[in-house]
Amino acid sequence: MNSLLVAALAFFGFILAYRFYSRFLSDKIFGLRADAVMPAHKYEDGVDFVPTNTHILLGHHYTSIAGAAPIVGPAIAIFWGWLPAVLWVVFGSIFIGAVHDFAALVISTRNEGRTIGEITEDIIGPNARTLFLLIIFFLLLMVIAVFCLVIAKLFTLFPASVLPIWFEIPLAMVLGYFVYARKGNVTLWSIVALIIMYVSIYVGTRLPLGLDMLGVKPENVILVWIIILLVYCYIASILPVQYLLQPRDFINSHELYVGLVILFIAVVYVSFNGGGNFVAPAVNNDLAGAPSMFPLLFITIACGAISGFHSLVSSGTTVKQMDKETDARPIGYGSMLLEGALSVMAIIMVGAGFANFSAWREVYNGWEAAQGAGIGVFVKGCGFFMEQLRIGNMQLISHDLAVAIAAVIVVSFAATTLDTATRIQRYVVQELAGDFNVKFLTKRHPATFVAAGTAGLLALAKGGGAGGMILWPVFGTTNQLLAGLALMVITVYLFAKAKAPSTPSSRWFS
Repeated sequence: MNSLLVAALAFFGFILAYRFYSRFLSDKIFGLRADAVMPAHKYEDGVDFVPTNTHILLGHHYTSIAGAAPIVGPAIAIFWGWLPAVLWVVFGSIFIGAVHDFAALVISTRNEGRTIGEITEDIIGPNARTLFLLIIFFLLLMVIAVFCLVIAKLFTLFPASVLPIWFEIPLAMVLGYFVYARKGNVTLWSIVALIIMYVSIYVGTRLPLGLDMLGVKPENVILVWIIILLVYCYIASILPVQYLLQPRDFINSHELYVGLVILFIAVVYVSFNGGGNFVAPAVNNDLAGAPSMFPLLFITIACGAISGFHSLVSSGTTVKQMDKETDARPIGYGSMLLEGALSVMAIIMVGAGFANFSAWREVYNGWEAAQGAGIGVFVKGCGFFMEQLRIGNMQLISHDLAVAIAAVIVVSFAATTLDTATRIQRYVVQELAGDFNVKFLTKRHPATFVAAGTAGLLALAKGGGAGGMILWPVFGTTNQLLAGLALMVITVYLFAKAKAPSTPSSRWFS
């Protein structure tokens, strides 16, 4: 099967779903209103509650939910075959994941911007709310600890990514200044920032950086990177969102849009030149000790199809910045389809980004090997496709630049998920502190210190900063359990709304 045909059918399905199904949900099921009073306006504080331009918030939300998971999941799940992975990503995104994200955002909007965890109290009771928040706390604890480790390893594997990733921070702050303080043209400044960002990627290939240049011993490099990342997370999660998170994620989203377009053009070019076919099997019958595809496929590919973490982003940070209720359609539903598109592209990169089946089998020679695949295989697959782009005999993108572009995209998304997770964890700590009457932890700085500090303790629980991996095997199950709980809340909300449509004054039924 040619990868271009798979990509075209998947993307066409996403376009149809957004055009028709999301409109049905918006107009007929939830009845979104542009004139509804939003929490971002009602509780505007200039730090967390900040009314935000639709396109900027779309970029922030998209990059926050994406992270590395929609790449890692498909890169492992393709061991069962590319066909079940593609089917689950496409239909899961359209009918489950996007509905989950969109509905969580709408319900939170209509309940004073409270999180899904808090809203559970209205349905079941305060004890259920506390248990829900504890599940969220441990899920985010794993995410923060493990994503610190992942980014640290990526910095080590792809030193060309270090300069552009850290350069993006001051670049984002400058963008935020010109957009918010100077009321500059969003489109103009975002294009300028995007161009500068890609120039920095090229410079990174010429100037790869590493902590060894500062005298850090090789055995301590990962640990030092984790500490640096946790300090960054603390700072980023207490700053007003418009100072760093929003503009940086806006840059990241454009960076990925361009990257996806380049990859799609590369797939088209390679396909029209006789390549681009999947070398991975459609359905793999040589499983070499792998667990059953059902139900493990649906746990392995979470982000990219459906993920409970997304409900935390929708009802945790995004809802506090949404300007109009009707923005929930492009931000909630549309972002999930964009993530599905990223997952489809990841499947193509790890399923067709090899010279032949033997080369693919050399990497995927057993279930244990498949679990160790992921980001590295995706990055190499991107390099395989992009380096083939030519005009005549002139190569447009060198192998080193192609790998650097892919690595920066992955690290950028992982970093976005990291600091967003830390910010949400701060909210969770504050909510739990309120439940247990620990007043000092309801304040921003102590709660953020607990959010980052507990993740640091978990990371340090094992040598090399790999403590998060102790709990990571239960992440997929916990994540989908959270998604199931969120869908239960959504179902009860819709049922109750249908049973009592005449009580618009109620917070729950508004």
